[in-house]
Amino acid sequence: MEYIAYLHKDRDSDYGVSFPDFPGCITAGKTLDEASRLAAEALEFHIQGMIEDGDAVPEPSKLDDVAADAAKSGAVAFMVSVDAPDATVRVNITARESQLDKIDKLAEAAGMTRSAYMVRSAMGEEKHVARARVRVARAG
Repeated sequence: MEYIAYLHKDRDSDYGVSFPDFPGCITAGKTLDEASRLAAEALEFHIQGMIEDGDAVPEPSKLDDVAADAAKSGAVAFMVSVDAPDATVRVNITARESQLDKIDKLAEAAGMTRSAYMVRSAMGEEKHVARARVRVARAG
C-alpha cells in the first residue's frame, strides 16, 4: 500500500514528515534519505499500533484528495510504501516456565508484550530487543 507523506523543512531544523491519513504520525531525519527511510518505519509502526488497538486502518488517500489540504502548504508530497497489514493470529507454543519468565522480563524491559517481543526476536529485529537484554542483564 502507498500512503501520501508530506516532507516539511524549516530553517535550522531536520526534515519533518507527516501523513494526512494518519494525524499524529510524524517523524524526522537529518537528511532527505534518512527522513524517507524513517517515514516508512514510522508509518509501519503506527499502522501496527492501530491494528493492535483494534482501530480501522484508513484506505490511502489519492493525491487529488489532498490537493487543497492546508497542511500541505510549504511541503513536498511523496509516497511511502508499506506492506498491507496482516490479520493477527493466535498461536500456542510450548516452553519451560523459566524460559517464559526470562522472555517476560525481556519483553517488559523493551516495553513490549510477550507476543510482540517473541515475534520481533524471531523476525531478526534485534535493534528492538537488544536494549531489553542489556536492561535485564544490568538488573541481574
